[in-house]
Amino acid sequence: MFMTSAPATLHLLCGKMASGKSTLAAQLGTLPGYVVISEDQWLAALYQDEMHSVADYVRVATKLRKAITPHLVALLKAGVSVVLDFPANTRANRDWLRSVIEASSADHRLHYLDVPDALCKSRLHARNQGGEHAFAATDEQFALITRYFEPPHEAEGFNLVRHG
Repeated sequence: MFMTSAPATLHLLCGKMASGKSTLAAQLGTLPGYVVISEDQWLAALYQDEMHSVADYVRVATKLRKAITPHLVALLKAGVSVVLDFPANTRANRDWLRSVIEASSADHRLHYLDVPDALCKSRLHARNQGGEHAFAATDEQFALITRYFEPPHEAEGFNLVRHG
């Protein structure tokens, strides 16, 4: 007979580029029974040669989300807690994440890293110089992508955890 464990938790991350989402994901991923799934790692492995613009990113990220959704739901239903290192930075992205929560009946936390642009850019420059991140973004790309950022609101109904 199988024993049931505590319900799985899905940890979601919202914050501008270089706000610390992947760092927090790695920290949360050290908890027993947790697995980290990183969009950057998957996109780099599958589509790095196809991404030259924000439009390219949107296209391949949409493919990845469609492919990975059933796997996420299965992991959560099996009791595996997931730290999803995918940006929950727009309402549309959070609508997709809400569908994962609803399909899996998992508990969740939406971690909002509310970090000033200047600190994000400083971290981005350091990350680019370190060369360990799958993607190096310019200040222009930071500005372009940041224009689409939509902070989460309580009315969206997520279990919001704010990090300052």
